Amino acid sequence: MMMVGTDEAGVERSLLSGELVCPSCSGLLAPWGHARSRSSRGPEGTVRHRPRRARCSSCRGTHVLLAQAWLWRRADAVSVIGAALEAKAAGAGHRSIAARLGRPACTVRGWLRRFTVRAEQERARFTRLLVALDPLAGPLVPRASVVADALEALGAAAAAAVLRLSPQPAWELAARATGGRLLAPVGGSRW
Repeated sequence: MMMVGTDEAGVERSLLSGELVCPSCSGLLAPWGHARSRSSRGPEGTVRHRPRRARCSSCRGTHVLLAQAWLWRRADAVSVIGAALEAKAAGAGHRSIAARLGRPACTVRGWLRRFTVRAEQERARFTRLLVALDPLAGPLVPRASVVADALEALGAAAAAAVLRLSPQPAWELAARATGGRLLAPVGGSRW
């Protein structure tokens, strides 16, 4: 799986012109059909999408090109999950967050638990990204929790990305920076 932009036509142009490289071996990717059609829940309701697949000309491996608006193995848009994480950092509980977002409480509780386990790792990742984008960035102010600290680092990195690269939603930056694995298990997995 490989994270790409949200503009399908732009991704297709990049794929056809040989601008996308294999994340495994750095060979050129070429079109290779589509992945299965998916129903995902975005901020405005259910969205149907069918991610593009690509095949490496060198290692012959195939990759699903997942738009950075989504996370790996999650039915909800990264912006919805991000809103839940922001509410948790502000002190809200999973039931009130679930009611506000219109999602099942057990789903939201799972997001919050998974991110809490990953929070320190993500804080470090986004702090490194911040320094790479803005070497003169000042120190981050410690917050009330490790989740809030991670979100502070993510927000600062997103602001630096806007200044250095181009405007993009902070949660899409987070999806791309984590390879779509913002809520993936921390150890014991194959990646």
